[in-house]
Amino acid sequence: MPNPAPPRRWIAHLDMDAFYASVELLRYPELAGLPVVVGGGRRHQPVLQADGTRRFARLAGYTGRGVATTATYAARDVGVHSGMGLMKAALRAPDAVLLPVDFEQYRAYSRRFKEAVAEVAPLIEDRGIDEIYIELGGLPGAQDSVGHDPHGGVRAIAQEIRNNVRRLTGLTCSMGVTPNKLLSKIASELDKPDGLTLLTLADIPTHIWPLPVRRINGIGPKAGVKLAGFGIRTIGELAAYDRSTLVARFGAAYGRWLHDAAQGQDDRPLSTHSEPVSMSRETTFERDLHAVRDRAELGAVLDTLVQQLARDLHRKGYAGKTVGIKLRFEDFKTVTRDLTLPQATAEAADIRQAAGQCLKRVDLSRRLRLLGVRMAALRHAGR
Repeated sequence: MPNPAPPRRWIAHLDMDAFYASVELLRYPELAGLPVVVGGGRRHQPVLQADGTRRFARLAGYTGRGVATTATYAARDVGVHSGMGLMKAALRAPDAVLLPVDFEQYRAYSRRFKEAVAEVAPLIEDRGIDEIYIELGGLPGAQDSVGHDPHGGVRAIAQEIRNNVRRLTGLTCSMGVTPNKLLSKIASELDKPDGLTLLTLADIPTHIWPLPVRRINGIGPKAGVKLAGFGIRTIGELAAYDRSTLVARFGAAYGRWLHDAAQGQDDRPLSTHSEPVSMSRETTFERDLHAVRDRAELGAVLDTLVQQLARDLHRKGYAGKTVGIKLRFEDFKTVTRDLTLPQATAEAADIRQAAGQCLKRVDLSRRLRLLGVRMAALRHAGR
């Protein structure tokens, strides 16, 4: 028999939408939809007034050397962007609200959104406070088609991640899902804010080649100007350019990389966390199971998953306090339920009991496609 085809590689790039500004809008919801710039100092702290409303500082009349850390999309629409001097921003949007930077709050939300992602997809490459790469191809169901969508399985997983981020943080994110990191980074910018873009290599000519060369991460301002001098302004023009000429003009390593990148080629692996955020075990059923008619079979599957998870925890020396379950129904809708225990455990009996309590909080009238159990809030056993 011929060897089965290897699974398709799926890498996601997740980018939080206007991250610092969006965190501030959670704190000050009355600013929703307004131009808001984050980058001020302590003197720009909002003031609570006697009537219970808040008075906010404005950009008008700003003097100093501060720069905009980020801006809401309403502020970006009038020409204010990250890295712009606040005095220049004040000329473009004098009525925009100016808020002080609160990095402690942003770091807290950064941890939260990454934990939300790890509940669904634990293999993560951390790229900073507001963006990550995620390995999706090996997850259960990622290689499945759904209806007429040959990539419906991985699309559903990506949407599940976005939903979980919103549920646990109140924030939105944009995601690009493609076969590699280079393309996913580009794709995550194509439908901002709150967008999901899934591309295959076959989509490169229509979706990637018309874009400016600077959209490729690794082509900076100087390289962009130099490429423009040779008449290369789009990624498609770069892809069509003679490879040997690029090597002659940009050097062997960078010239080859420019040509490969324009073709959408990138085989870099993910550099994942050394310390796990959570551990999980899950399985996709060969046929959809009903919670009542297939109760014994489902119970046996859950027992097996719990035993496997407990062995994983013991083998790697971890215990956890939060037990969670994941259910994916026949219509690909996914629900999760969590229960935090009084103390950390790695024992199968404790995990099974908590998982059973989580199941009681789910409507099980639909047939199930997938069942999973997870342990989060991990710590090294014995600590």
